[in-house]
Amino acid sequence: MDLISPQPARLAPTPAASRSCLLVFALAFAALPASPAPSDLVRLERSLDAMGTTYTIAVYGEDRFKLDSAMEDAFDEAHRLDRLLSNYRPDSEWSKVNREAPKGPVQVSGELFQLLQKCAGYSRASEGAFDITVGPLMKIWGFYKGSGRIPHRAEIRTALQRIGWRHILLDAKARTVRFDEPVEMDPGGIGKGYAVDRMVDILRARGVTSGIISAGRSSIYGLGAPPNEPRGWRITLPNPREPNRNVAEFFLKDGSMSTSGTSEKFFVAGGVTYSHIMDPRTGYPARGMLTVSVLAPKTIDSEAWTKPYFILGRQWAARHKPNDFRVFLCEDRTELACVSLP
Repeated sequence: MDLISPQPARLAPTPAASRSCLLVFALAFAALPASPAPSDLVRLERSLDAMGTTYTIAVYGEDRFKLDSAMEDAFDEAHRLDRLLSNYRPDSEWSKVNREAPKGPVQVSGELFQLLQKCAGYSRASEGAFDITVGPLMKIWGFYKGSGRIPHRAEIRTALQRIGWRHILLDAKARTVRFDEPVEMDPGGIGKGYAVDRMVDILRARGVTSGIISAGRSSIYGLGAPPNEPRGWRITLPNPREPNRNVAEFFLKDGSMSTSGTSEKFFVAGGVTYSHIMDPRTGYPARGMLTVSVLAPKTIDSEAWTKPYFILGRQWAARHKPNDFRVFLCEDRTELACVSLP
C-alpha cells in the first residue's frame, strides 16, 4: 500500500514534503501491534476505490467468514454512498441537485438533506471558512487539473460571486434544496468522513470490535483497540518539514482523526508557496499553517473541521473547538511551532 502523498502534475512537492503529513498514520495499518496477535485471532485487510479515494479496512476477530462478510457489507455501503454523493457521477443525487437546484426547489432524500443541514451548520459555526461551494476558486487556482497558477484579481472577484454557502436554501418542511444563485456543491469536505462513519456503523452492527478504517490519506477511524495494545491504534504525526521525524503520537480508540496540510497539493510561484486549502471568504489560499489534525468522535466532524482550523488559526481553534475535540497544529514559522489543543 502506497503511503506517499501523490505528486500532482506541476504541483510537485519536494521528495521530503511529499512524505510529510498525509497521512501521518504511518498508516496505522503499519502501526498494528508490534507483538504477535493471539493465535486464535484472524486479521483481514482489504481496500476499495470509491468516491474518488481509496478506502482501506483492517480488522481482527475470531471468525474469518464473519469478518469477511462484514467487510463486504461495509464496502457495499461505500458503493451506495458513491451513487448518492459523487459529483463525478451524473446519475448521483448530489449531481442532480447541482443541475436542477438553480432552476427551482429539488426534493431530496432524508439522508442527503440531513448532510446538507450539517454542512450549513459547519459553515455557520466556522464563520464561512467551511464552504461546499468553493469549487470555482479551486478551478481558477489550478488545483482541479493539477497545474497550479496565480489567477488575476478579476478572476478571483468573478469566482467569489459564484460561491457562498448561504445561496443553498434548505426547506426542512418540504425537504427541498434550491440555489438562489448558480453555485455548485462539492462533497469533498464531508464525503469521505461520512462514508467512514457509515462503514464503522456497519462493522459494529456485524459484531466487529477491533478494526481501523481509512479514507485516502486524510481520514481514519480506530474501532476498539488492536490486540495487545489496549490504548488503541497508534498514530504518529511526522514533522511537516522533516518527515523522517515525528512530532506527535496519538492512540485512537473508538474515535477518528483527520488531517489537512500544505503538502497535499501546492505550487510555488515567485518564491511563495500556495496550497490547495482555500479561504472561501477571501478567494486566496490560506497562509500561516503547515498542518492541522483533528481528533473527534465522528469522522465527518474531524474531516469537516480540519480546513476551518487551518484557515482561522490557532487562537480561533482554541476558543471555538468542542470539548470532545483535540486539535494538533503546526504553524508556518521560521522555527516549527506545533501545539496540541486538548
